Amino acid sequence: MGCSASALAIDMAQNILKSHKNSNAIILSTEILSTGWYPGKEPSMLVINCLFRMGAAGILISNKKEAKDTAKYKLIKTLRTQRAYDDKGYFSAFREEDSDGFTGVTLKRDLLQAAGETLRSNITLLGSQILPFTEKIWYGVSILRKKLVDKKSTVDIYVPNFKSVIHHFCLPASGKPVIKEIGKGLKLGESDMEPALMTLHRFGNQSSSSLWYELAYLEAKERVKKGDKVWMLGMGSGPKCTSLILECIRPIHGAQRGPWADTIDRYPLKM
Repeated sequence: MGCSASALAIDMAQNILKSHKNSNAIILSTEILSTGWYPGKEPSMLVINCLFRMGAAGILISNKKEAKDTAKYKLIKTLRTQRAYDDKGYFSAFREEDSDGFTGVTLKRDLLQAAGETLRSNITLLGSQILPFTEKIWYGVSILRKKLVDKKSTVDIYVPNFKSVIHHFCLPASGKPVIKEIGKGLKLGESDMEPALMTLHRFGNQSSSSLWYELAYLEAKERVKKGDKVWMLGMGSGPKCTSLILECIRPIHGAQRGPWADTIDRYPLKM
């Protein structure tokens, strides 16, 4: 459980499989409201009761040679960043007892700022590793110009074009404003944010399992082609951020509609 738990678990399982050859690993990502429900009266703790809905996803990964004949994706990159060293960020979402002894998660106003800083560091590191050379140059030049020439200028630092290497995006389904803000920061279009927005509309925020409902949406729409790369972005308290880059290794047909089987034809909606 946890908002970035499944993406983080994929990274952990990948490391475990490095020392366990010819093996499988199963990750179960779930959100169970009854274990985290806060029955008290503190407003900053009550917010968490309104954010989530229950859901789950199971993911099977393998390093067996024969798995390439049945697997849909190849995991080509994982990247984890966290800011637990920063007290302001660490306590921005913190599980504790209230004055009446009820346990809950306190959400503070620093949460959005801490999440933004964590996301920014993750994206910067990821971009340095996967973006083409030209995008790195433009980004580097814009930073130097900002620092050395136009310190007081309102000109923004160049945002690299991640769509030059990534074909599909699965964003944190924490809420429409959050999805829109992340999309704006990455210069994504409506179609890029569509899987996250439609998942939020249909299933609500199911914590980290929402990422896999978004991937299922893309598959049900038959948008993922062989060779396409999918960026799954998980964010959670800590604060921490985990990026997964998957590459589709075989055609995925619409028969595999999963949780969207009875509703996919109604989407997308205008939001």
